[in-house]
Amino acid sequence: MRANASETGAVGAPRGGLREAHAHIAEHGRSLTMPSLAGCAGADDMLEIVRDLCRSVAPGGWLLLRGARVEGWAKPGAGPCGWPTREELDAASGGVACLAMSFDHHMVMANGAALDAGGIGPGTPDPPGGIIDRDGSGRATGLVLETAAWGLWGRSPEPTLAERRWHVASALADFHRLGFVEVHDMLSQPWLGPMLADLHDADRLPIHAWLYEPMEEAASRGGRERPWEREPGSSVGARGVRFAGGKIFIDGTLNSRTAWMLGPYRDPQPSLPTGKVVTDPAGIESALRACRSLGVGLAAHAIGDAAVRAALDAFEGAPGIPTPPRSSSGYVLCRAGSPVPALRIEHAEVVDAADVPRFARLGVVASVQPCHLLADVEALRRYLPHRLDDVLPLRGLTTHGCAAGGMLWFGSDAPIVRPDPVDSVRAATERRRAGESVGQAIAWNERIGEREAWACFGARP
Repeated sequence: MRANASETGAVGAPRGGLREAHAHIAEHGRSLTMPSLAGCAGADDMLEIVRDLCRSVAPGGWLLLRGARVEGWAKPGAGPCGWPTREELDAASGGVACLAMSFDHHMVMANGAALDAGGIGPGTPDPPGGIIDRDGSGRATGLVLETAAWGLWGRSPEPTLAERRWHVASALADFHRLGFVEVHDMLSQPWLGPMLADLHDADRLPIHAWLYEPMEEAASRGGRERPWEREPGSSVGARGVRFAGGKIFIDGTLNSRTAWMLGPYRDPQPSLPTGKVVTDPAGIESALRACRSLGVGLAAHAIGDAAVRAALDAFEGAPGIPTPPRSSSGYVLCRAGSPVPALRIEHAEVVDAADVPRFARLGVVASVQPCHLLADVEALRRYLPHRLDDVLPLRGLTTHGCAAGGMLWFGSDAPIVRPDPVDSVRAATERRRAGESVGQAIAWNERIGEREAWACFGARP
């Protein structure tokens, strides 16, 4: 799916001092040990993996799988969105509770045992911001999306404390190996900050970390400094772990056809012609207001152009939200002048041309993951062929004042895709997969140069 440097020629890479602006530390470490469906060519491959692995699951255990990229399957199944059917998954799993997560983490296919364990039955309503897919009789098909997917996944057994420590250490080692000295965690668990602080105190933290907590968690704990941000007994010595702000989801993803678009998809999800609104404009304003009162920033997941516009509109027009001062880079400051953007829009994969200049004008950081273009090719061409010119407008953002590394940041969203920065540099400069011609590139005019692309990974001192 993504080319290695050896496949297309080495991309010049400064292998030190890099910033990974969007990742999930613990989840990335866990993914390194979890069975993957990334190599599947179709539903039959997935079912064969399920059959094989379920033989070794202990009674009462669960089988958790990740990495399914159904839009790229050459032989999709007969179930919803090309997955196997619930009945096929039931037969393959033999009664073991089974969950298969799509590579973008916004869609889960569950068997009957997992649905039962998660309390999803004929009368279960969709949770706020989520979708439980049903057949004509109202029976759950096994496909759940957005908050429903995350909620069901959360009903599976949690890793132990020892496993969490191993996951975090493995992820940090992987980021360090790739040259990162700073990693921004985009949905931090309450235990992550203390664990990173302990690693720092043991001289085993090879990176600096910015932590963005779920908005509800950030608001409930307040904007005060977290104890794990400072050296023991010191009011000045930073541990290299920072509480940076709250995180919200405004919409879903392109592969799930839940990214919130200004116009309809070609072949949309049933009853969702323009995607799924996870947080409405009032909710965005509320989150901005809460973060401003706490003195921290807000990271807003917004993939579709309508979601991006809603975030920019809320930031520009919300009454009663004072505008903090700007830094020399252009983005506004939070947390007593520390360089944390008041608003950063995560992903911004489709941006209407009218909204591109607004990022720099408003002081909003565009935190994007060009490597996702390589994973989303099929979904983009199938569902948004009329919007390809608006995909990842990197050249437009830089032209209108978002300097590379200043207000335009790159990340990977690991474990959604691997965190190797070469993938994003190649996607930003070539706009296509290895082996494809320039004529197959997506938004070729939005490419940027290699030096600019690497600068978008630049870590501040």
